[in-house]
Amino acid sequence: MSHKFEEQPHNAITDSKIARVIPCKELDLGDPLKWIRLGLRDMLKAPHITALFGLLFALVPWLIYYLVVQTGWHLVILPALVCFMLIGPFLAAGLYDVSWELEKNHVPSIWHSIKAITRNAVNEWAFGILLMVLMIFWLRVAALIHALYPPYLDDNFENLLPFLAVGTIVGAGFTLLVFFISAFTQPILMERKVDLATAVMTSMNAVWVNKKVMLIWGGFIFACVAFGFVVGITLDYILGFGSFLFTMPLIGYASWHAYIDTIETKRGRKFE
Repeated sequence: MSHKFEEQPHNAITDSKIARVIPCKELDLGDPLKWIRLGLRDMLKAPHITALFGLLFALVPWLIYYLVVQTGWHLVILPALVCFMLIGPFLAAGLYDVSWELEKNHVPSIWHSIKAITRNAVNEWAFGILLMVLMIFWLRVAALIHALYPPYLDDNFENLLPFLAVGTIVGAGFTLLVFFISAFTQPILMERKVDLATAVMTSMNAVWVNKKVMLIWGGFIFACVAFGFVVGITLDYILGFGSFLFTMPLIGYASWHAYIDTIETKRGRKFE
């Protein structure tokens, strides 16, 4: 279903004057399903590149799992999950490039995807640094929460529950902040010669205007990441982390279509 862009509603973000805010459209609740369908189509059109990026996304949580096993610090799971979601948008740049190439009826290539980060290099790397700073800050907060855990208590669920609850609440806050900041920032920087502030403010405004739809979309992303971590660490690391081979490329491709469907362009886009 196509949408028409309407006059941009005023809110604290558009009125802040921090940076230009590119207008967005108001989405329908069923749009995330359309993005997933289009993302799946892109996966089937570029299976080799998809497999390569899927392997990369699966390797990161496996390394986190290895860290948990070696240190015995099970409370690292929640910080690790949030960190994975922090760096995900930055790593997904290559997947965005594949969908963009397919949209232009070009044949995507691995090298072209790798070079995607250089199109708006200064601002894209600044975005990466921003995510890294947020990740480091979150790790410090997580370490503080862990430091409050009495060392004399056994590592059972009853004793861990209060700290897991606190970590979940704080982590949810960080995840929500990062989702506002990063939902559309990376594809905006890739396709348009705009500064980081414009991309971030545009992303935040688009999420705010479409709170219900983006809550569904964000919930789907979180569910995919959480499933992989929980199953991988508690039941079967091959099944859990292997799921990232499929889910993370799908999320990357679908996120590009979410961007195309949400942020205003000067000319119409045909991607269905």
